[in-house]
Amino acid sequence: MDHADFTNLIKVHASAIRPVVSFHSGADRLLAMDFTEANHELTDHLLSDSEAFTSYISSSIARAGARYGIGGYAEHRTVYRMSSVFDGAEGKSEPRRLHLGTDIWGAVGTVVMTPLDGWVHSFAFNNQSGDYGATIILKHELAGIIFYTLYGHLALKDIQDCKEGAFLPAGSVFAHFGNWSENGGWPPHLHFQLILDIGLQKGDYPGVCPYSEKDHWLANCPDPDNLLQLNQYLNK
Repeated sequence: MDHADFTNLIKVHASAIRPVVSFHSGADRLLAMDFTEANHELTDHLLSDSEAFTSYISSSIARAGARYGIGGYAEHRTVYRMSSVFDGAEGKSEPRRLHLGTDIWGAVGTVVMTPLDGWVHSFAFNNQSGDYGATIILKHELAGIIFYTLYGHLALKDIQDCKEGAFLPAGSVFAHFGNWSENGGWPPHLHFQLILDIGLQKGDYPGVCPYSEKDHWLANCPDPDNLLQLNQYLNK
């Protein structure tokens, strides 16, 4: 299934989609966040200090009068220099810098809900600096088409009683934004990613790829806003 087919599938079933995070379009605002080299505020000093980085994100959102910061899909991010997790794979010199999901930045404990009926495919605590931290992957089926949603940087408590195969009706609260001590060292946020073919991966899936391989990875990870439907509220 290509991007166009997936987009059409979601449009056909739009009435079944529920919010991933609570957002009131009439009252809440979103702040578009930039993690490319164009953002000169992202210094090495800031990125190396989880508390300072968290303060930077929260104060940026507050100054904008926004509820969340959002962005990142297909964004080429120099911010990933903060961690060796994003270095080139063995035998490759090119680092991973292209982001494959959408990040929603907000308060610790922000509730995360499933956008569609789904089943817990897998979960893990990816506990390296810069990694996902607590991670849950859900499996969905629409009109016979199977795909997956990945939720990274969650609270550690969210995976303690998680069970593979558990059914979650659309709109179910199943996770929360974790703090930097349990989410890979990042300011609190949700990494939300769509995956068409997950292969043999369990509890983890690349959320960042080498720029030279972007066509392959983006083809398998369509724009998450197909489900989030939040970008329409930017700059409003």
